[in-house]
Amino acid sequence: MVTAAAKPDRPGATAFVPAGADPDVLAGALPGCRGCELWGPATQAVPGEGPSRARLVLVGEQPGDQEDRAGRPFVGPAGQLLDRALVEAGIDRAEAFTTNAVKHFRFTVSGKRRIHATPEAAHVAACRPWLDAELETVRPEVVVLLGATAAKAVYGPSFRITRQRGEVMPWPSLMADPPVALATAHPSAVLRAPDDAREQAYQALVTDLRIAAAALG
Repeated sequence: MVTAAAKPDRPGATAFVPAGADPDVLAGALPGCRGCELWGPATQAVPGEGPSRARLVLVGEQPGDQEDRAGRPFVGPAGQLLDRALVEAGIDRAEAFTTNAVKHFRFTVSGKRRIHATPEAAHVAACRPWLDAELETVRPEVVVLLGATAAKAVYGPSFRITRQRGEVMPWPSLMADPPVALATAHPSAVLRAPDDAREQAYQALVTDLRIAAAALG
């Protein structure tokens, strides 16, 4: 007899997010989140990092393997490329708040390697209360959405970076003193680009970050 596979438990993070908390309190509460099943295989949840009143927030997709082990966002190869691009764009990462749309690493296992797996829309939706809480307390002026998952987390599944990357856009939901947003490629996409296209992809990322810097005035 064939039985249907059990559906993953994804109640969402709302019940686990402390109301009105600052980033440090949010980071302390995050390990207790059971909003979706990704908490089980992951080493740890990875909270946002940076000043509690940053003018700029950088939002990626999810932690990678190195971020999952370190408990910090953007510390692996993609983070190192992002650091270089920020410097070229005239942005001090130490003055930005860096986070992810999904706080746990989703992966498959191949031998001894953990291979990145893109979060499903349900994972993004379950984790959205954490991102909302971070943005509500940090209150940035500009949010840079790095990659399709981050952009769709904010603007919905129909959003296409190929059509709207580098465009300064109004925030789509109600928020006191809402930021503007800009979507661009994730640094990992630059790393995955073919050798003969990687420099062009990198320069496009730098150009978009310069637009974000200009939006800060």
